[in-house]
Amino acid sequence: MLDIFRGLKNLVKVSHVKTDSIVFRLHYSITVMILMSFSLIITTRQYVGNPIDCVHTKDIPEDVLNTFCWIHSTYAIKSLFLKKVGTAVPYPGVGNSEGDQNDRKYYKYYQWVCFCLFFQAILFYTPRWLWKSWEGGKIHALIMDLDIGICSEAEKKQKKKLLLDYLWENLRYHNWWAYRYYVCELLALVNVIGQMFLMNRFFDGEFMTFGLEVIAYMEDDQEDRMDPMIYIFPRMTKCTFFKYGSSGEVEKHDAICILPLNVVNEKIYIFLWFWFILLFILTTLTLIYRLVIIFSPRMRVYLFRMRFRLVRRDYIETIVRRSKMGDWFLLYLLGENIDTVIFRDVVHDLSIRLGQHQHHRVPGIKGDIQEA
Repeated sequence: MLDIFRGLKNLVKVSHVKTDSIVFRLHYSITVMILMSFSLIITTRQYVGNPIDCVHTKDIPEDVLNTFCWIHSTYAIKSLFLKKVGTAVPYPGVGNSEGDQNDRKYYKYYQWVCFCLFFQAILFYTPRWLWKSWEGGKIHALIMDLDIGICSEAEKKQKKKLLLDYLWENLRYHNWWAYRYYVCELLALVNVIGQMFLMNRFFDGEFMTFGLEVIAYMEDDQEDRMDPMIYIFPRMTKCTFFKYGSSGEVEKHDAICILPLNVVNEKIYIFLWFWFILLFILTTLTLIYRLVIIFSPRMRVYLFRMRFRLVRRDYIETIVRRSKMGDWFLLYLLGENIDTVIFRDVVHDLSIRLGQHQHHRVPGIKGDIQEA
């Protein structure tokens, strides 16, 4: 088990080369690890020990009834969830089921939980996989070990020149590269929203407001309300088994089933509800921030200045004025990875080169900051 978790750690290991934002990393590293861990916990609990225990008569072998109820789902009676336990009913939702068939709530999800969590983990990793293939190792190739900053002056000078030449020759050609990353961030948001709907479908429309109902239940007088965790994840349910009697008559066997796995399931899904809401809020804010960056060159200057204090403001303004949004994004990522002093020199040299080029082309005229 520990070996499996070590393997998981390697799967979601974040590279020392930063090619994305912290929020994006939450999606493909922390969330994937959480979902895979939950999937493994449920799998081991499901296949080691009994995931279901049914109270049975001697006519039916224990394994047969347990397996039947596990595969064919169990049910509870909706109208009995508010009855007083110990007097009217033995457990919320468990009692006489001779009434309306529509009053039954069936629980079919429990054998699929481990597979669903694993599938969700794959979906969360997809935007990262896409960006990895689109990014193509550009940042790693450009930093040339300048993130360490410990190398000879001649080597440092040579690498800085190579980086500067690349930035100069490929200026204004990075927009599509940056937009691809923004698309991946948008996909991450779509994925979180889609997964909320997926889980809502998985739990027959009960999941979307699950967290809010749990909070409301904890705040209110619990005598008058139905526990949403017990309603979606009951510990005890009913199961009906039919078989032929001695003379060929169909016999109906009523069984009560204990679902110990639901104690774990409810904790997992209440955590996931709040975690997904947090991811949704953070990713939405990140995308709003991206839109501001795309449409406001002034904001790009401000953000660059805030993040890289060593770089002079007039140099940043020159670069933003003479380049596009994609170039700003590439420079920002390079700054995240390269030694600060080396990065300052590269930005200063690039700004001077841009200034000289502009001065050479249009003497005495200062261009306005243009939209990317």
